[in-house]
Amino acid sequence: MADNSVPVPPKGRIGVTYTEIAAHYGMSARYISENPRWGRHERWPESIGKRGRNKEFDPDAVAAFFNEHHIRETAPLDPDRLYTVVEIAEAANLQPDTVRSDISRGRWPAPDQWSQGETKLWRGDTVRAHLSARRTYRRAG
Repeated sequence: MADNSVPVPPKGRIGVTYTEIAAHYGMSARYISENPRWGRHERWPESIGKRGRNKEFDPDAVAAFFNEHHIRETAPLDPDRLYTVVEIAEAANLQPDTVRSDISRGRWPAPDQWSQGETKLWRGDTVRAHLSARRTYRRAG
């Protein structure tokens, strides 16, 4: 979900619907329209009109919302150094259990190396590549 480009409305339209927004960001329209981190968020853009029963939104405002709330900053990791789960979590502003959960669910790349005691280690460039594609949400505050 690293795509921070602007959703493109259909020819002849100035706005995008939840369905078009969802397709652009790789999610379902229902998720976008009903999730408090998206369409029900207090800072979600106001509708600029309707297309049939569907609300339309300014594509630039949707992209700005995405950039403000759903872009993860790149973790400051040395590309060649090996990192443990705890070090990765600290650098990426995640909980270690979040990383472990992703590993156990197959949503994390295989370790680049194993140390003594079976500790899994990942190179910084492996972690950065994975985190750049990871979905995220930043709370306003």
